[in-house]
Amino acid sequence: MAEREAPESIGTWSRVHRGKPRRTDTAKTRDGAMNDAAKQSKRRRKHPGKKPLIVLGIVLLVIAVAALLWWFVTRNEVSTDDAYTDGNAVTIAPKVSGYVTRLAINDNVYVHKGDLMVEIDRRDYEAQVDQARAQLGLAKAQLLSAQAQLDIARVQYPAQYEQARAQIETASANYARAQADYERQHGVDPRATTQQNIDTSTDQQRVTHADVMSAQAQLRTASLVPQQIRQAVAAVEARREQVAQAEAQLETAQLNLAWCDLRAPSDGWITLRNVQFGSFLQAGTVLFTIVTPQEWITANFKESQLTRMRPGDKVKISVDAYPKLELHGHVDSIQLGSGSRFSAFPAENATGNFVKIVQRVPVKIVIDDGLPANRPLPLGISVEPTVYLSD
Repeated sequence: MAEREAPESIGTWSRVHRGKPRRTDTAKTRDGAMNDAAKQSKRRRKHPGKKPLIVLGIVLLVIAVAALLWWFVTRNEVSTDDAYTDGNAVTIAPKVSGYVTRLAINDNVYVHKGDLMVEIDRRDYEAQVDQARAQLGLAKAQLLSAQAQLDIARVQYPAQYEQARAQIETASANYARAQADYERQHGVDPRATTQQNIDTSTDQQRVTHADVMSAQAQLRTASLVPQQIRQAVAAVEARREQVAQAEAQLETAQLNLAWCDLRAPSDGWITLRNVQFGSFLQAGTVLFTIVTPQEWITANFKESQLTRMRPGDKVKISVDAYPKLELHGHVDSIQLGSGSRFSAFPAENATGNFVKIVQRVPVKIVIDDGLPANRPLPLGISVEPTVYLSD
């Protein structure tokens, strides 16, 4: 019994002192394989190999090729998202005041050139036309009278001059006869005449002398024939100017009457309507705006994008409101000045600390095709033009 128990004691001592149980050969083989796999995994973590580097290189190569292709395709293109639709907006305001007696428009409707839109009460202006027409008739009658006076003056004043000359000759003859009688009465013996005859001759001599002086004065007045005729001519011209003034007043009254009808100055859409039937309108008050069909694009390009841009360059336009709509146009003109230069408060770069800011310059782009007739573009909506540079 003692001899049988010895191996177990030896085995037990061996397991205790070795610190681990006895294992079979199969377990040892499995443990060795696991240790080899762990070593290989650790080795792979330390050295990933060439495959990831190859993948990374391929990705970088594809990105470089794509960037090169993108640069090659877009090297002659410049675009901006700082662009919007623009066009003519005609503001409509009345020239005369009055009540609205007819309103023939509505919001966002299309009107044609010459269409009646608003009618203002015309009765006051019709009365002004009648009054101006009467004033014109009176001025024409006064002109005819002045012309008749001129015709009379051209005959009357020369005749008065000749008559004054004849009166001088008559007065001179009477004075000479009275002077001779005066000298005869005062030269004879007083006993051969009477005092009455002497006094009579004296009075006659004085009267005839006065007649001569009066005739001379009348002759001086009558000799102003050219001046008197010019005065008559001036009166005719004054009446003629009065006729012209009356005609101008009549034309003004007729214009005021015509302005009672507000007609469309061009084709377009009614927007911002601010008038109602029966409203009293003051002259100059904005009633509405007409947006004409002519539209273009105002694109604010950076100054660095204008190096090769020229008028006539082709443009492709995409509209944010209509993603499937593609417009085509061309560069019409480039504004000679940046937007900040024409702003209400331009920058004062000569004061304070200067910070360089990239300026933008408005470019006008005209739409050539691609816009459907039944789909107008509202003004001010965002677009993105792409300019194809020609050189």
